[in-house]
Amino acid sequence: MAFLADALSRVKTSATIAITQKARDLKAEGRDVISLSVGEPDFDTPENIKEAAIAAIRRGETKYTPVAGIPQLREAIVGKFKRENDLEYKANQVIVGTGGKHVIYNALLATLNPGDEVICVAPYWVSYPEMVALCGGTPVIVSAFQENEFKLQPEDLERVITPRTKWIIMNSPSNPSGAAYSWDEMKKLTDVLMRHPHVWILTDDMYEHLTYGDFKFVTPAQVEPNLYHRTLTMNGVSKAYAMTGWRIGYAAGPIELIKAMDMVQGQQTSGTSSISQWAAVEALNGTQAHLKVFKKAFEARRDLIVSMLNQTNFLECPKPEGAFYVYPSCAAAIGKTAPSGKVIATDEDFVSELLATEAVAAVHGSAFGLGPNFRISYATSDANLEEAGKRIQRFCANLR
Repeated sequence: MAFLADALSRVKTSATIAITQKARDLKAEGRDVISLSVGEPDFDTPENIKEAAIAAIRRGETKYTPVAGIPQLREAIVGKFKRENDLEYKANQVIVGTGGKHVIYNALLATLNPGDEVICVAPYWVSYPEMVALCGGTPVIVSAFQENEFKLQPEDLERVITPRTKWIIMNSPSNPSGAAYSWDEMKKLTDVLMRHPHVWILTDDMYEHLTYGDFKFVTPAQVEPNLYHRTLTMNGVSKAYAMTGWRIGYAAGPIELIKAMDMVQGQQTSGTSSISQWAAVEALNGTQAHLKVFKKAFEARRDLIVSMLNQTNFLECPKPEGAFYVYPSCAAAIGKTAPSGKVIATDEDFVSELLATEAVAAVHGSAFGLGPNFRISYATSDANLEEAGKRIQRFCANLR
């Protein structure tokens, strides 16, 4: 259509949303679909958070808020960063947005000029390169391969930095792989970034609280304090507090950047939902008891699905440190023939045939910039996960 913006030609539809819609359509036709495509906890928002929202409504906290967020939430975020990440910020260095995606988009919109490059580590969350392109920048993809547990290697980071690099987006634990960087692994990357003072760091720490075993989460400015003045540390309440629909993301960083993001947001959406913000105050300041419950359940589910996938013909699945995803390789299935008679040429063919044959929805790895793999979200019930594992095993057993 002639009147649509040229920028739209640089952007693809979200693959995760597209697969989820396909699964919904099959369900509507009466198929017994198990969807492992959605990055959303199946737990309900904890009661204390819901009650805080209800109390806010009853107090009449239903008006416009400051663009960057209510003072109580910004102070709660300051406290969270100090308490959990050993990072010192003032309230005027904090901004609240309508989800983490909104925060990242506004940071890019406020800083990117045509020709500016943003490093995205594959496998990446599907939205990173698309947001960069929409904001007029150039996504530069660097791969983190399975043999390195899907973690970026310092020499590969060094190789892709150019004079035009403005940002690197770092996501740990990762969507889609679940890979998370230890202190030593992160330090090797921050050492590279210290040699390139023009490169800014945008962290996506949304899965911070979902790490397993003895793994200790770290964020770049915590590991290398000298990067503090060029790091935007982004987080939110969506995953750890089961608050995806409340739409609250936040970030802290240098005051000049926060002011610029505030200006963009002021002309775009203004402040986010007042009720959601009061709920987020309780999420950050209230009891954290539910986190142990969430972590225990997710860790058991991770172990279950990794075990089942590694007992499946043609699949190989590393065990990730965090988030609620696994990213198995289906390389050995490429070239095989599915029960429908279709030859599986790509990971997209694999997940399409899996959905059509066994009604299990997963997302192809090429959508995340690295295949032949596919992403499974284990944020679903144990019963669903076990049944999905059996269906995947049956599907792969019938490949010829």
